[in-house]
Amino acid sequence: MLRILGRDTSSNVMKVLWACAELNLPFDREDIGGKHGGNDTPDFMALNPNGLVPVIIDDGFVSWESNSCVRYLAAKHGAGSLYPQDLQTRATAERWMDWQVSTVSPAMIPVFRGMIRTKPEDRDMENIEKSRAALSEKMSIANDTLADRSYLAGDVFTIGDIPMGIAAWRWFNLPIEREDYPHLRRWCDDLSGRPGYQTHIMRPLT
Repeated sequence: MLRILGRDTSSNVMKVLWACAELNLPFDREDIGGKHGGNDTPDFMALNPNGLVPVIIDDGFVSWESNSCVRYLAAKHGAGSLYPQDLQTRATAERWMDWQVSTVSPAMIPVFRGMIRTKPEDRDMENIEKSRAALSEKMSIANDTLADRSYLAGDVFTIGDIPMGIAAWRWFNLPIEREDYPHLRRWCDDLSGRPGYQTHIMRPLT
């Protein structure tokens, strides 16, 4: 059975958990990282020298980097559905995955940590607002894209929706002022009807 190493409050672990739900893929998960620790042990570092979660172990094959894990599982178990057969659709989906990691996440992290994991009296509100504005610019790109399509890669749900779906949940649930992005909201509301999203993503921010 697939093993997933990582705490379920990590957005990167959530990607893998949600993908498994979409694929009806059973797994065993172990709490690693955050308050649970264990990600700096020799055994864990032998699996991922970065000391980060998630790590997946599938029939002896070890992988890390959340989006790579999602791609692998989708290619193995969801070819033609979660993992598009059409090359251009797949490339579009994977582009959105990469964009979330390289562009959205760096803007999200200071806002999330500042508003969720920092005591109010210790918050640097000037820096948080600067990051919030940068994050808003990125979310507007996704909003504009969703104006003429149901999902980020087209008319069907794919791997491309998973990373940004988690980012959108956090955007709409952070205790911040936010711009009105109706297409992003419609898409997020649509995702909220998916059992895997309900189980693994629609949770209080911690």
